[in-house]
Amino acid sequence: MAKLRNRLRAADSNEDVINTTQDEIKQASEFATRESTLTILIENSKHIRSIYHIFAVILLVLLCDTMIFDLIDRGKMNVGLSVVFYGFGDVGRGIRLWLYELAVAVIFYPGLILYGSGVKLLKKYPGLCRLWTALGIAGLILLQTALIAVPVWNLSRKHLAVASSATVTCEMFRFAMKIHAAAVAIGPRCYGIAPLPSFGQYLYFLFAPTLIYRDHYPRTKKIRWGFVLFNFMEVAAIVFYNSFLWERFILPYWSDYGKQPTIEASFVVRGMFACILPGVISFLCGFYCLLHAWLNAFAEMLTFGDKLFYEDWWTTSQFSKYYRAWNRVVHAWLRDHIYKPLAPHTGRVFATLMVFLVSSIAHEVILALSFGFFYPVLLMQFGVCGLLMLPITATSGRRYPNTFNFVMWLSFFFGNGILWSLYPMEYFARKNCPPSEYDSFFVPKSWSCPSIVLKPNWTFHNPLDILSY
Repeated sequence: MAKLRNRLRAADSNEDVINTTQDEIKQASEFATRESTLTILIENSKHIRSIYHIFAVILLVLLCDTMIFDLIDRGKMNVGLSVVFYGFGDVGRGIRLWLYELAVAVIFYPGLILYGSGVKLLKKYPGLCRLWTALGIAGLILLQTALIAVPVWNLSRKHLAVASSATVTCEMFRFAMKIHAAAVAIGPRCYGIAPLPSFGQYLYFLFAPTLIYRDHYPRTKKIRWGFVLFNFMEVAAIVFYNSFLWERFILPYWSDYGKQPTIEASFVVRGMFACILPGVISFLCGFYCLLHAWLNAFAEMLTFGDKLFYEDWWTTSQFSKYYRAWNRVVHAWLRDHIYKPLAPHTGRVFATLMVFLVSSIAHEVILALSFGFFYPVLLMQFGVCGLLMLPITATSGRRYPNTFNFVMWLSFFFGNGILWSLYPMEYFARKNCPPSEYDSFFVPKSWSCPSIVLKPNWTFHNPLDILSY
């Protein structure tokens, strides 16, 4: 594996990846027993461990700030529960939707068994076998449609709390991708290529932290329950972390947005820059919560051996490498089920565009159903700006790695500041602005209410004219 990695690096530097054999690529993508990158770094590097402690101290400072401020201001101690309860409101409805999604995903297996039995009965009749194949494909499409359509209809008909809705929609896409992966991997085996997997194998796949189907995965020998508990504690801590960030940095600026007919541009600009740092902290916490703590906890409980859910994306200077390393779980699915099937027929450029298009639409659906409105800010950042950065950093990122790693982090800071500003502005504008006949799910309310104006008698002063100050 080390020799292969060296060959891949050399090929990448010489733009000669084509020479790498398909067998080596397949072998490199196979599952292996390994720990997550941050697990290794935190255990073996005191420098990374200190950075981890810094983030923990920031959490404690935010907790003290919230508790002491509310104690002095209101006479009661607030530990951030109000934002958590609001974000995860109507949990019962969210659980019912999740159980429906799980049921649809489970139904795929008896449908697969039925399809395989039909193939055995009709294999002597080519015409009927082709018809049965068409019915099987139609049944799979119908199953996927039922999985996606019902939650989308339910959430669009009546808005669910932001965090609960995000969980339901993320699970909806997760089950949809798992069904597709299983169908692609297992479907051909209905024709006698290999025996079908057991229901236990399929059920394990539904909950395993991977979107690529295998009958067997590398497994660990025992469950480290202390490790599981610690990761779940980190998940809970990060949920409170984000609630504190919301209470102390977002609500003070944007909760009253739309209550007045006009607002000064200076306030909006100041609010956007004030949201940059908490936005980046939330971005890093979200990555750590979902792709490290949550997946590691489930991997450990399921004795799933391969815990490399991400790579060291924070050191890269090329956006193409960042997209591959940021989330290896989703990237592997997009690579195997969109890029690889399309690239030989349509070319690499079109296949890459389709990967970005599918990923961008999925992210936007999650945000639209979570917030209750369509506001494609992330779609523009990820599907347009992020796509443009691929060719820009492809060569220059290799030549000037330090400079473009700085550029990458600069884009993260400003991008998250914009996200943490525009989405709350739209959210509170819809809550605070008076209703209008032009209100629409797709038309941003914050574009018309409130009106953003400059200060009265505003004039431009030459910044180099020191005497004017």
